[in-house]
Amino acid sequence: MEDFEKKVKITETMEIEEKEESNNNSSKTLDLLRRFLSVQQCRAQAYVKLKRGFSDYMVSGVELAYQQLCSEVTVEFNDCSKQVLEMESMFRNSDFCRADLAQLIRVVQTQEKQKLHLTATIQVLKKAGRPSDRLVSHENCRFKKPMEHECVHVHEITEAAGTEEAEADAEYDNALKEAIRGVQDSVTAINEHLEEVRYEIAALEADI
Repeated sequence: MEDFEKKVKITETMEIEEKEESNNNSSKTLDLLRRFLSVQQCRAQAYVKLKRGFSDYMVSGVELAYQQLCSEVTVEFNDCSKQVLEMESMFRNSDFCRADLAQLIRVVQTQEKQKLHLTATIQVLKKAGRPSDRLVSHENCRFKKPMEHECVHVHEITEAAGTEEAEADAEYDNALKEAIRGVQDSVTAINEHLEEVRYEIAALEADI
């Protein structure tokens, strides 16, 4: 009888320890997922800063301030990426064994990379402007009098030249539309995956 009671106690103790360990793992997973959402929030704030800075640049034309902002934001994005890669690695190790969550945040990381690349592409295109709208520089023109000069840019508008300009404009418009569509697709994919993370957090909170 004593042996039976000892076995029961040992079993109960093991069950309690297993439950505590399971709760502990769930708690650690929960903390890591919350941290991941926090990093995503930092990314969102960096995008707001970048968008605002670019809008200011397009109005003011002050290149230096815009370049400084790009450098600052790049550091922020790199820091976010580094943290996410660390989390992915942690989810894959033996303490967590959650390859599913590692894969989930890896997909988000890939989409974020694509979104940033396309955002930069959009800004570069908008800075350059449509080919037909670009301002002409007169630095190579010959000036006879202060207010008069022979403009090297004046040329007879031929049908071929007009077609070439229209094609350049169409190429520019398509590139811009494609980049904008790509950003929208990335944002949609990221939001869907973040929703999965939130569901996982809710499930873990319910279990603890």
